[in-house]
Formats: sequence, C-alpha cells, structure tokens
Amino acid sequence: MTTQFNDNFLRACKGEKTDHTPVWYMRQAGRSQPEYRKIKEKYSLFEITHQPELCAYVTKLPVDQYNNDAAILYKDIMTPLPAIGVDVEIKAGIGPVIDNPIRSKADVEKLGTIHPEDDVPYVLETIKLLEEQLNVPLIGFGGAPFTLASYMIEGGPSKNYNKTKAFMYAEPEAWHLLMDKLGEMTITYIKSQIKAGAKAIQIFDSWVGALNVADYRLFVKPVMNRIFAELRSEGVPLIMFGVGASHLVNEWHDLPLDVVGLDWRLSIAEAREKGVNKPVQGNLDPAILLAPWEVIEEKAKAIIDQGLDHAPGHIFNLGHGVFPEVNPDTLRRLTAFVHEYSSTK
Repeated sequence: MTTQFNDNFLRACKGEKTDHTPVWYMRQAGRSQPEYRKIKEKYSLFEITHQPELCAYVTKLPVDQYNNDAAILYKDIMTPLPAIGVDVEIKAGIGPVIDNPIRSKADVEKLGTIHPEDDVPYVLETIKLLEEQLNVPLIGFGGAPFTLASYMIEGGPSKNYNKTKAFMYAEPEAWHLLMDKLGEMTITYIKSQIKAGAKAIQIFDSWVGALNVADYRLFVKPVMNRIFAELRSEGVPLIMFGVGASHLVNEWHDLPLDVVGLDWRLSIAEAREKGVNKPVQGNLDPAILLAPWEVIEEKAKAIIDQGLDHAPGHIFNLGHGVFPEVNPDTLRRLTAFVHEYSSTK
C-alpha cells in the first residue's frame, strides 16, 4: 500500500481524537455515479456482487472520487437469504421480491443455516481484494432480523408492515424462532466478513421504526442484544442504523455496540439530551444534497458543530442513502468541506 492508512473513521467510532470529522455516505457506491450506471447497463446488482473484481471496483470508486474516510461493501442486505432457503429477486424499481413468503411456524422451521465460505464466497473474496486496495477501513454490513423478516413475511417492500406485525402478534412463538434463526445467520455471516478483512460493521434495521418502544423491547431487542454481544468479541466497531426510528435510539444505546446512527429526524444535540453518550453517525437529510451549495454548507456546518460540541465521537454521514439524482461533484465538495471545516475547529 503506497499511501498511509487513514484510520480517522475507526478512531471516531471509539470516541478517540481525530484529525478531522470523518465522512462516508450510505449508498455512496452506486446509483448517483455515471461509471456505475454504465456498469449497470451490462450487469445486474446480483451479477456485480458475484464478480469480486467488479464489486471491489464499485465499492472503491466513491473513496477514490470523494476522498471519503471509509468504504462500505457494495452488496444488498438480502445477499445471505438464498443460502437459508429464501427465494429472493431484486427487481428494478421495486426492490427485493420474495416468491415464498413466511406464513406459518412450519415455514420458519424449514429455514436452513448459512455457511459463508460455501454460500457467499464471492462476498469474502471481494473483501479480501479490498483489504489490499483500500487505504481506508472497509465497512461490512448486514440486515437486522426485523427488517429481513419484514421482506420475508410481506413478500417485498411495504409501507405499513401490517402482515409483519400481524404475524408477530398472532404467532409470537414462530416470530421468536424466526428472530433466532435470522440472528444466527447474521452472526455467522458478519463474523465471516470480519475474518475476511472488514474493519467495522453496520447493522441496518431499516424498517424497525414501524414498531413502538414496548414492542421493540419484547419482539426485537433480545435478538439484537445477542447479535451485538456475540460480535463484540471480534474487536471491530459496531454501528446501528435505521430510518424513522428516533424513538428507539435509547434502546439502541443500551445494546453492546459502539456507534448510534441517526437519521435526519433527530439532531445530534437532541440525541445527547436523550442520554446518547456513545459516538454518533449522521445525519444530513439526503434531500439537501439537491439544494444550492450555500444551503448544503449551512446545514453541514450545523451538524459538524454539534458533533464537535457534543463528545464523544462523530462520523459525518447522511440520514439515509444517496439519491440517484445527486451530482457526484456535490459529494466531493461536501467531503472536502467537512474535512476542512472540522479540522480548523
């Protein structure tokens, strides 16, 4: 490796002093990049992730273009599901679609286990390639059991998660069995990513905001506690993120993880007032990236100030993923601004 390894992201995750506020963006690799769109004309997401050299290129591209402080592995949260017997297809304009949705305890009992070296060797090979190519940490990731279960029960994306919640309430025994099986799959899958070279892990519980606090504590928190407790021994930073889940940040904070991810609905100052005293990640509203630069700079400045004023540790990110309409030059300029502004404070 010719350039020095940039560990600002890892230091921020631990609440240590950094040279500047580190930056990465959810969905930084992909839809907003012209190079990626060109690749997509030829290959599907499934085909890209199954070709380690190509997948590594897509993962590394935003780091090269924007000078970000971390890369996140290019793949989908649904990647491990086929290994346990879930027939999933990523359909353009829709998202993950599952032809055999979970309807009963018997369906849950049929689910198998994952053996990463046999079932997803292409993921591990991509990580190994990136460890050689990157001078910043690679973030591995997985979907949390609730969010994975919501796709498996609904059969695809949902606006209200009625079927998921109905199953949870009506079949609590089957629900907890499903959480256990998905929890086991997640632990095994994530450990294999770390062994291959991932330097940090983010767990996406994208849709868990659909639950209230009481239901989260009863139906989801036990498996999340188990996942993070088992991953703790791996010695890499662990990050939690979900959308529309500000009411759950204290529940996340209780888990044995390192960084609490915030979407744009809850400011860093408000999270600190709620008692969140771990490092935080976030949380510019991605829609602001479509606004004039003066607006972007003003909003980013406020977030950086709050991150610096309310220790310990802040990683600058968006409150959700980059939109396809975002100009890559905007992300390049924003990264440079965050680095420069935070290093002078």
